[in-house]
Amino acid sequence: MGRWLYSLCLYLALPGVLAFLGYRSLREPGYRAKLRQRFGHVEPDGKNPIWVHAVSVGEVLAAVPMVRRLMAQFPEQPVLITTMTPTGADRVRDVFGDQVAHRYVPYDLPHMVKRFLSRVAPAILVIMETEVWPNMVYGCYRRGVPVVLANARLSENSAAGYRRVGALIRPIFRSMDWIAAQSEADARRFEHLGAWPASVTVTGSIKYDLAIGDEVQAAAAALKQRMGAQRPVWIAASTHEGEDAPVLAAHRRLLEQHPEALLILVPRHPERFEAVARLVQEQGFDLARRSGGDDPAAAQVYLADSMGELLMLFGCADVAFIGGSLIERGGHNPLEAAAWSLPVITGRQVFNFISVFDHLAGKEAVRFVADGDELAQALMALLEEARVRHEVGQRARAVVDANQGAVARLVEGVSGRMPQRLS
Repeated sequence: MGRWLYSLCLYLALPGVLAFLGYRSLREPGYRAKLRQRFGHVEPDGKNPIWVHAVSVGEVLAAVPMVRRLMAQFPEQPVLITTMTPTGADRVRDVFGDQVAHRYVPYDLPHMVKRFLSRVAPAILVIMETEVWPNMVYGCYRRGVPVVLANARLSENSAAGYRRVGALIRPIFRSMDWIAAQSEADARRFEHLGAWPASVTVTGSIKYDLAIGDEVQAAAAALKQRMGAQRPVWIAASTHEGEDAPVLAAHRRLLEQHPEALLILVPRHPERFEAVARLVQEQGFDLARRSGGDDPAAAQVYLADSMGELLMLFGCADVAFIGGSLIERGGHNPLEAAAWSLPVITGRQVFNFISVFDHLAGKEAVRFVADGDELAQALMALLEEARVRHEVGQRARAVVDANQGAVARLVEGVSGRMPQRLS
């Protein structure tokens, strides 16, 4: 009954969803592309593909090492990656080219999901992290398609929301063949929401299994040289609306003591690039923009208005602030910064990555701040003490090294759930 009520509500909401999509496409034309795919009208690209659903850029990047290993283990098996956003689609094409197929996932309405599944006929569905759509999961269950929730995380806030619709979500979690949870706390929350304990395993976060390639290191070194090799540089990564002003206030205070300092400012969403650029200029900072090829040498703020370069940009910095944490967004992944041996600073709203930040806090590899004033104080303390900065950064890197191996565990679990005729 819960799923039918959910579907009815979606049908009633569909006109509003389409209106919002049209409005969104005015700013981001990519939302108009391949619109029919969102209704399940897709053309298959290979027989019985391994289907990986990754909602947007972050999930796509997290899935990359898993997908590469699955491609190596099942070289004859096609891979289909679905996303919700055009930026996610762009990242799939940038990383994989024509090695995998990409489609937009259909809206989670029964007839659209049925149409999509009939045409694609996947061998298995691997959902990244938390993107659980009831009709998608139920449709696979009815067809005998194994469903895996990979790198699964569930904050207490999200769990509380799911509990309010327990009649809908309980049978969906019970329909999943395997939930590969990032932490014990995540696993327990899934079980409390109805997942069978035997189907839940703690595999760790695959985001620890990242490698900084030679090309990325070389690009970071070259850009750092352009910035000024001896300048103090800090990065504010994945900032949201409401965070740029305190970040710039902290940078202004830093410039009073270190006038040569440079801030690399990386807004989370591309539609905010222009607004953030205006804010920087209105506050009187010398601005250079990545997209325009501007020289960062004379700038006070380097706006990273580009996509897919965050890992490289961390390599140019001495200290990293992770955004989405001064507001109630829940924070973002700090592990790319930690992999570069950077000290990490964050706000206190990190409930989406609580287990990762707990690991960093346990090794005294992260500084928590409440506002721009505390951010400025933490920055100056780290930038003025090279030994402390180095030690904190090394502890952050040690956390990454100590928690690797999740990709191998995840690939083993997915492989074991592939249909026998394919594996």
